[in-house]
Amino acid sequence: MTRAGAVALMVAAPLLWSSAGVVTRHMQRAEPMEQVFWRSLFALGFVAGYLFFLQKRDPFKAVQDAGLPGLFSGAMWAVMFTAFVIALSLTTTANTLVVMSVSPLLTVVFARIALTDPVPLRTWLAALAAMAGIAYMFSSALEKHSIGMLVAFAVPVAAALNVVALRKHAAKVDLVPAVMLGGAFSCAIALAFALPISASGRDLLLLALLGVLQLGLPCIFLVMASRALLAPELALLGLLEVVLGPIWAWLGAGEVPAQSTLVGGAVVLAALAGNELAALSSRA
Repeated sequence: MTRAGAVALMVAAPLLWSSAGVVTRHMQRAEPMEQVFWRSLFALGFVAGYLFFLQKRDPFKAVQDAGLPGLFSGAMWAVMFTAFVIALSLTTTANTLVVMSVSPLLTVVFARIALTDPVPLRTWLAALAAMAGIAYMFSSALEKHSIGMLVAFAVPVAAALNVVALRKHAAKVDLVPAVMLGGAFSCAIALAFALPISASGRDLLLLALLGVLQLGLPCIFLVMASRALLAPELALLGLLEVVLGPIWAWLGAGEVPAQSTLVGGAVVLAALAGNELAALSSRA
């Protein structure tokens, strides 16, 4: 895969990830943990279908072939799938997103320890600038909810570890099956808390769309992009989710963004664009 193709996938992935907030605003009866269960279940089914029909592979055999790297990546996906929703139930969306913004910096640190890929100064600076922009986006809404923010911190830690694992094993192991495994783990975690089932037919339709388009497909995009992009670049581009989420909530749910959201989002976009332009310049 070319770098341009990988960048395109990593723009499409957060574009799809960012739809979660606006879609869940239209749920009728499904509780948060039930949303985790159904969303993960539909994602599991979608990835299994992708492996069986498009790659002509036995999904269960594909999981076995992924070995320990697949097991580790699957566990990290499960943490991300579940911790995000739990954090939202314990603290504000703003607090959760601000905590998640440390993912690129954590990825840079973990990549420096575990990988031989060089981490250029421009990437360190872009990660710090993006974090500052996101902090400013939600500065007016920050509150002290320590337990919720502690749970939210599991998301960027798992995301950073997962991206480094994807990058480390991208040339040797296909880790797309790990997304399916993560869905299975997440379903198992959420099932006990999801009962009794209360989702309406409309809820199930929306959760099916989330499972396919907001989890399964973009997570496959991330795995594919990891074969061509450095781990910190993957994490930086993933921050588009945090910028785009409030925009979709504005357009689809009438949540008008504050001026700080627009200014902070512009800082994040400038950091991402600057990092990519610097990369193109250095290669030229």
